[in-house]
Amino acid sequence: AILLRKRHFPRFITFYRQGFLQLNDVHIFGYSRTKLSDDELRDRIRGYLPQAKEVKDDVSNFLQLIKYVSGSYDAREGFQELDKAISEHELSKNSTEGSSRRLFYLALPPSVYPQVCKMIKSHCMNRSDLGGWTRIVVEKPFGKDLASAEELSSQIGELFDEPQIYRIDHYLGKELVQNLLVLRFANRFFLPLWNRDNIANIQIVFREDFGTEGRGGYFDQYGIIRDIIQNHLLQVLCLVAMEKPVSMKPEHVRDEKVKVLQSVVPIKDEEVVLGQYQGYKDDPTVPDNSNTPTFATVILRIHNERWEGVPFILKAGKALNSRKAEIRVQFKDVPGDIFKCQKQGRNEFVIRLQPSEAIYMKLTVKQPGLEMSTVQSELDLSYRQRYQGVVIPEAYERLILDTIKGDQQHFVRRDELKAAWEIFTPLLHSIDKGEFKSLPYKPGSRGPAQADQLLERAGYVQTHGYIWIPPTL
Repeated sequence: AILLRKRHFPRFITFYRQGFLQLNDVHIFGYSRTKLSDDELRDRIRGYLPQAKEVKDDVSNFLQLIKYVSGSYDAREGFQELDKAISEHELSKNSTEGSSRRLFYLALPPSVYPQVCKMIKSHCMNRSDLGGWTRIVVEKPFGKDLASAEELSSQIGELFDEPQIYRIDHYLGKELVQNLLVLRFANRFFLPLWNRDNIANIQIVFREDFGTEGRGGYFDQYGIIRDIIQNHLLQVLCLVAMEKPVSMKPEHVRDEKVKVLQSVVPIKDEEVVLGQYQGYKDDPTVPDNSNTPTFATVILRIHNERWEGVPFILKAGKALNSRKAEIRVQFKDVPGDIFKCQKQGRNEFVIRLQPSEAIYMKLTVKQPGLEMSTVQSELDLSYRQRYQGVVIPEAYERLILDTIKGDQQHFVRRDELKAAWEIFTPLLHSIDKGEFKSLPYKPGSRGPAQADQLLERAGYVQTHGYIWIPPTL
């Protein structure tokens, strides 16, 4: 799959060069319906790998780790051939039968997950358990609604135990998302403030400044809620809103995430704005009558002691006026405003996930000079400036390494997936039936004006005259 070549093989070469993958410890097998030789697959992958002279030998050695087997997704002959190739490699390394570790990454349409998993279970498992394992990694979209997700979960769950299944959401591998629990639970600053008494609202935002660009037919099957909000942004919400886990063990963390999702009350129609950018339907692969949203603002409300009354605003859109993903925690006004500075804006804690990773606190300070006047400024931790020379790992890089190590903390558990779909399925069915219309908006804009009006009704106070500028080196 192109995704596997573009995103994952560059990660594998990084592991190899950093010593995480050893020549004697790993072998990579490609499997698909396309007829290819080993060398043809290596040549296709080579173009996605570093080209610098100093890594030429590493790239050549790494490519020798890759072999290819051709076969269909539902015929046992191909998977028997794959198992034979894997077993021959294991024997050549003097592995004891059953002690090997087999990781299957399904970069495939979810519709074929069950049949591929059945073939793997029948023909490609370890023969015994001598410290080895077999694990399955599946990509989103994992279903289209609650019923389809549950059916998929049941089909795969009949074949593999939950500890063997890794449902990957690459947002959970992002550096700043991984930092969330440290920021919240390792800093005295935030512990007493992180609740309904001090926080007015929380926004989790994903914005792209380009449209579907050739992916219109694929995107139209899902829309922005299924593509971004129901998985990526909802996962971030869990980490922002969850209670402190008993420990950092994967199951303790995932238990708290599920509790958050189960505390979300049904979405109100009046707290949703959908949009579709003008020109989206010019794509010949998109139906002329498409109602699929390319923009959505949805307010979620959590019914528990910490968050009662605090709106969580999830916003995502394509073809907007900027590209960024961030978490914006807006605090309530200072009571007894003796400096008359409330009109300048509220305190905010912002975590910029991408691009230009940063954490900054927006606050009011005295304007330098002889007069007592105030101005908005920030306390800023910009990663490029603070951590010069430090390479921030790619999200997939970290998550693939976790699958090898057997750490499921940053992967979605079955009950978590079910709770997430329970939140959004009624709204998605309403959109699919045409009962909830997408409003047109101009490419390069902020989205439909109604979305800003919804934020204002929810209590978000926009700051005018202040823009955070990432510091330059």
